[in-house]
Amino acid sequence: MSRLPRTLIAALLATLAGCSSLLGPKETPSIFAPDLATTADPAWPSASWALGTVRPTAARILDGTRIAVSPVPGELQVYKGAMWARTPPEMLEETVLRMLEDSGKIPSVARQGSGIGADYRLVMDIRHFESRYDAGGGTPTAVIEVNAKLLHVPDQSVAGSRTFRQSQAASGTEVALVADAFGQALGTLSREVAGWTLATGNEHQRQPHR
Repeated sequence: MSRLPRTLIAALLATLAGCSSLLGPKETPSIFAPDLATTADPAWPSASWALGTVRPTAARILDGTRIAVSPVPGELQVYKGAMWARTPPEMLEETVLRMLEDSGKIPSVARQGSGIGADYRLVMDIRHFESRYDAGGGTPTAVIEVNAKLLHVPDQSVAGSRTFRQSQAASGTEVALVADAFGQALGTLSREVAGWTLATGNEHQRQPHR
């Protein structure tokens, strides 16, 4: 086997060292996991049926761990060096599920695929999950918009559909403060979705259906 000349090896090593210095040290991203409130509303109605949740859908940029930001209307970017610990769909599904589990208002609620039977299935689509700046800068606002559909499993009919939207102004421009605003908005929106799900399922139970 032939060997490379020492002069060529030295040149290659020098080239690689130069590329490394141009790229600079690898930056470690900050990872944010908002403290999500999962307190149920005592006024929620009690249900006698079982619920299954489906992992929410979202556009590609919202279905990852990068934190989306809209610096101007119609433009979507991500915060540099910042990530979610879990994706927005994961955070939404877990928060709604935990609220319903802890409420004691429903006999069974579980993720689809768990092997537990369900009478209804909650399907959610995340339309917005980004921080927005008003024209000219200022303090960002966390905006979350979710469409929820409750499906009656036996006949695959839609028992109800509603779009939920929450906006929460951050207390500053730092990403940590923006993440806190997302946590507040997501907690409020998830509580609305959970209460609506119970009420909609109960209303559908009272109606004649196949």
